[in-house]
Amino acid sequence: MPADAVVVDASALAALLFGEPSGPEVAERLDGRALFAPTLLRYEVASVCLRKAKEEPGKAKELRKALGLLPGLGVQGVQVPPEGLVEVARSTGLTAYDAAYLWLARKLGVELVTLDARLEAVSGDGPSDSRGGRAVL
Repeated sequence: MPADAVVVDASALAALLFGEPSGPEVAERLDGRALFAPTLLRYEVASVCLRKAKEEPGKAKELRKALGLLPGLGVQGVQVPPEGLVEVARSTGLTAYDAAYLWLARKLGVELVTLDARLEAVSGDGPSDSRGGRAVL
């Protein structure tokens, strides 16, 4: 595992890709890092793209183009075992989707970069947390 590895969730990457106000902070936080995420990441980011396109139909083409940049970010997808995420979801009250990110951060022993307040609240006490700490932007 690279020393500079992090798990990044869909909220952070969506901010980066879709020009949200916290996007520059996310970019700075992820710069030069090895990025990991559950394989569901691409579907979650696509779901954000769809929601934004529905809210702002005039930006649909621009949003799809931004979504096309996701593969170039070099995020390494990792299969998360369903039984692992179910236990994390049960013990934390997270959705199975959010629990997948937390499970992976804990498994890899790296910090979790998220903009999701609920996920951040249960993710640990900080980047040095051996369970997979967090960095909220």
